[in-house]
Parts: sequence; structure tokens; C-alpha cells
Amino acid sequence: MSGLQAITNIYASGTASVGKIRLQTDPMGARQKEPLDELFSENIAAKIIRTAQKHILDNNPPSQYPHIVPQNGQDVGQYLSKGIDFWTCGFFPGSIYSLLERAIKYPNRLRVTGVELKSLRQALESLGKTWSDPIHGESRLTNTHDLGFIMMTHMKPRWEFFHDEKALATIITAANSLYTRYNSKVGAIRCWDELVWTNAPHIRGMDENFIVIIDSLCNLDLLFYAAAHSGSSHLSDAARHHAHTLIRTHLREEPSVCRPGYSGMLYSTGHVVSFCPKTGRVKEKRTAQGFDEHSTWSRGQAWAILGYAQTYVWTNDETFLGVACGLAEYFLLRMEMAPSRVEIPMANGTTSGRYVPMWDFDAPIGTDGSLLRDTSAGTAAANGMLILSQALTRLGRCDMGKRYLKAALTIVEDTISHSLSSERAKLVIKENGDIGGIDELEGSTFEAVLKNATVSNNALGYAQIADHGLVYADYYLIEFGTQLLRLGLA
Repeated sequence: MSGLQAITNIYASGTASVGKIRLQTDPMGARQKEPLDELFSENIAAKIIRTAQKHILDNNPPSQYPHIVPQNGQDVGQYLSKGIDFWTCGFFPGSIYSLLERAIKYPNRLRVTGVELKSLRQALESLGKTWSDPIHGESRLTNTHDLGFIMMTHMKPRWEFFHDEKALATIITAANSLYTRYNSKVGAIRCWDELVWTNAPHIRGMDENFIVIIDSLCNLDLLFYAAAHSGSSHLSDAARHHAHTLIRTHLREEPSVCRPGYSGMLYSTGHVVSFCPKTGRVKEKRTAQGFDEHSTWSRGQAWAILGYAQTYVWTNDETFLGVACGLAEYFLLRMEMAPSRVEIPMANGTTSGRYVPMWDFDAPIGTDGSLLRDTSAGTAAANGMLILSQALTRLGRCDMGKRYLKAALTIVEDTISHSLSSERAKLVIKENGDIGGIDELEGSTFEAVLKNATVSNNALGYAQIADHGLVYADYYLIEFGTQLLRLGLA
């Protein structure tokens, strides 16, 4: 029985909080590794700790944060950074805190050798605080919608694990900063002040344009969380209105397609909508990072799955649950419909890659066999489907809960099989007694856990940033493993 089958089979009894990943053994009793083992491997902890220690040198306190790892070129294998005011700054400290949660709550599931758990825990706690502390100051930003991404990944665990009152205060401050971008006429939060991503005619002028992107759905969690802790219902009201508005403006019904076992509507997504801020009228629709305005950018679809799943959990509004399911079904359908050449032969006679999504579901696949994927889309979508599986099981819809759990695990297993960096790392005790990370094979370095992520490949974009390691692809992979532990599934 595979690890995936072992987990999904527990849903037959209608309970979602029992069962473990079961590891296969060969006839001689030796343990055979499965892809899901990698979620809890020493390799991940070693890479995160090594990056945290290396990139703090001459950057303490941090003002530059890990972003992408090129797969070729001058900086191959090394993290390139973005400033603290960039929207991805929270993901790296988020990865540290996700691993710290494992060290605190699930020490028996850590697969590390040669180091003491206490030392590992202390290293993660110290590094987490070092990388998280400077981000407190970003909570007052009012020129971005990305404050959920920036804050929740690490400030939330600081509050929940260490009762860090400053972290909670920062979350609430950030939520109120985000609320300043809400427009009741539009019923949404302004995302970008201007659209300047591409060489196409820009959308400029905040008095005449109000830009909202599909990614924004994942920042609503910040508003709901802050509202619950502060009693400020206007924050959660704005989040709910925003989510309803985007159903109308960013989601596209797909009535001509269906999937066995699912009777609801399927939805694809657009990326960018510009509204009139005075009337709320939709002025135009575009894409900034996808193939074109009519295509389905895979990470945009993933953001929508995750964002609507989170919104359902906060509101219990089944409108959001149905939309999240329809989005998930379309995401799965498009991966299943991809041509056979997305499947790459493996040494063991199987294939991988079917469930590692293309960067845009409608972009042409190169006739030369080149396949441009986005592992961050897959890992983000898998986290959303894991939330859906739990929500549906709590409602007694156990078959559907099992369906999305199996889908999430399939995506993650295939992502690991296809895109896990072969350049591995291991933990060591350094001369000063601290824990560090080194290459498992000397001179073979790739600082990210996963490869094959794509930030953007729009032909009109100022830069095509494709096929590399990416900090949020790794974060959502790590968080997926931690969520399995929280649910008692690993």
C-alpha cells in the first residue's frame, strides 16, 4: 500500500484525524522511501537552516529576503534576494516557523541524524525571530494588498506558539492597513495602484482605475484573523464582500466541462480586473503574469482555490465552499487533459510530471518538448485542497473529503518525484556547537528545495522569470507537510 493510499483510506470511516503515512518495505524488511517521506526529511531542515545562516551575513538585521534560485546561469543554485518591502518577504521566515512547529509538537516525526533535537529547536527559534523581527515595521504599509502573505506566515505562529503579543498587534495593525485599500463602491480591496508589469498599454491613474487581482484572495485570511482577535467586524465584512465580488468578476463558469463524481459548476480564473472606483463598474480585464487575458494562469487558479477554501472556513458560507470545489476540479481537470508529453519517464519505469502544472493551462507547450511548469501553483493548490478535504469531512461529505485529500497528496507526491532538487543537504554540528547545513555531496548546491517554478512568463512582460527555485513554492511544500502532522495524517 502506498503512502497516499494509506492516508486516503482512513476517510472510508468518515474521520479525518486518524491514520498515518505507512511506509513500504521490501521482502527483506528494508524500508523503501516514498515521495511523501521527503516532506519530513533532514534535507529540508538543512537547506532552510543553511540559507538562514548564510544570507544573514552582511544582512543583519535582514533587509533582503530570499526569493528565487536560478537553475542555470551565473548564480545557479544560489538564492537571489528581494527587499523587505517586496511581497514575498514573509515566506522564508514562514518556512522556519513551520519547521519549528514540527520540532515543538511532533519531535517523533523529525527525521534528522547526528544532532540533538533541543539544538535544532533552539536554532530554528533564533533564526525565525531574526528573520521575522524586521517585518514588524511593514505592518503600516498602505501601498500593497499583500500584507497577508507578508505577515501571516510567521507572525501567526509567533502569536499562537509563544503568545507573542507584539506579533498579534502587528497582525491587527497590518489588517487595518490593508483595510485602507477597501472601496465599498467596488466591494473590493485595491491590489495594485497601477498595472505596469508588461509592455502593453499601462493602466495608470488611481482616480480612474481600481485594480484587483486574483492573488488577493489569499490575503483575506489576515482580515478574518484580525477581526476575530480584535472584534473589528468591519475587517471581516470587507473580506467577505471582496470574496463575493471576485466570484462575479474574476471567475469564469465552465459549464461545458464536467468531471466524474462531481456535479457542481467548474470555474476557471482571470488574473487582473480594472474597475471604475466611483461606480464599481468593470472597465477591462487583463493578465499580468499569465499567457493572455483569456487564459488560466495556473498559480492564479491556485490562489483562488486556497483563498476561497480559507474564506469558507471563516464564514461557513457554502457559496465559497462550492466555488473552491469548482476551482479545484478545474485545476485537476486541466492537469489531466495535458498532452502525454508532460509525463517524464523515471528510472524505476514509472513517469512523473502529470500533476506538476504547466505555468499557464492555455499556453502552448513547446513543439521541441520543452515544458514550463510552476511548482508553486501545485503546492499552493494542494494546501487549498487539504483545507477543502477537512471542511467537507466535517460536513459529513466524506467521499468528497477523501477526493480532495487524494488529489492534494497526488500533486505533492508528483511534485516531489519530478521537481525535488537532486542537490541535497544534511545537518551538521559546527565547530562552535551550532547546527548548520552542508551539501550532502560536496560542491553540489541548490539552495531551494524544489525546482521548476515560474514567477511570470508573459511574452509582453519586462522579464520572464521561469524555471527556478522559488521561496513560496518551498513554503507551501513545507506547510503542507506540517498540516498533515496537525491533522494526524503523518
